[in-house]
Amino acid sequence: MAHRSIGQERFGFVERTRSASSLDALGKLLDWASVAALLDPLYSASKGEPAWPPLAMFKALLLSIWYDLSDVKLAEALDDRASFRRFCGFSGAEATPERTAFVRFRKELVGHKLDRSLFLAVTAQLKSKAVTVKTGTLVDATIIASASEDDDDARWVKHKGKRAVHGFKAHVGADADTALVEEISITSANINDGKAGPEALPDNPGEVFADSAYRGNHFCDAVRAKGGVARIVATGMWGRDEQETLRKLKEWNQPIHRVRGRIEKIFGTWKRCYGLRRMRWRGFAKAAVQVHLTAIAYNLKRTMNILAAQT
Repeated sequence: MAHRSIGQERFGFVERTRSASSLDALGKLLDWASVAALLDPLYSASKGEPAWPPLAMFKALLLSIWYDLSDVKLAEALDDRASFRRFCGFSGAEATPERTAFVRFRKELVGHKLDRSLFLAVTAQLKSKAVTVKTGTLVDATIIASASEDDDDARWVKHKGKRAVHGFKAHVGADADTALVEEISITSANINDGKAGPEALPDNPGEVFADSAYRGNHFCDAVRAKGGVARIVATGMWGRDEQETLRKLKEWNQPIHRVRGRIEKIFGTWKRCYGLRRMRWRGFAKAAVQVHLTAIAYNLKRTMNILAAQT
């Protein structure tokens, strides 16, 4: 299926003044050609009406994450806001996708299983700009409620002192210095953190900071296998003198708590700002798409802030 040609301005008599937008800076942050190459297999049918360019649709989904927009609100904003149009590559006067176009595009992403490939490709570019020396990795997981309790791929989980949640779990490995998300694994909510933790480890992780849920040989062996050193919160130590043992336990745990706490800001941003309080769609595959898109959107904004601070 051919793609529509977009971005052609029509002749006019009045030139509108362009207001500056953070989206213009975000648009210059990546080599989007490599992302477009990954999206090229979408809409591969030989017949039918020309499809919207996949890269424009992908950028539109990032906008929906940054601004926490439903498909309806995204279509309205893309039609109305000049900065949204520029970011996606649309000119000021041409038509933009309707709500159902985003539904079909997500279905294509799920069908071609491109969400993880897109996350890895974008993250590799951003790390080359922001990460200078790899010193450590933060590993943790967050529970995300399912779109519906009828979702057969989600599971119930209950933690002490908290209400039961039906949903999924995102296991995340992030750079300890920049807080860029490097690896993601998505499971149902009832999977133990330590069991799924190895899937969230990047290569050469350095010192790996994690809470007590990651105690045990399964996770620690995986850290060593990748050349890292486990720094796991301890819940107890053996010793003859109680006060001396408690002092050693505190000395071990305090530096780990201080570093690993940074990953909570990532989860907070995802949930408070990017709408990941619950999944928008049913099914494991669509849940994975939402988490990976959220991580891409977060990494782009985070890298822009890091580079701005350096400048």
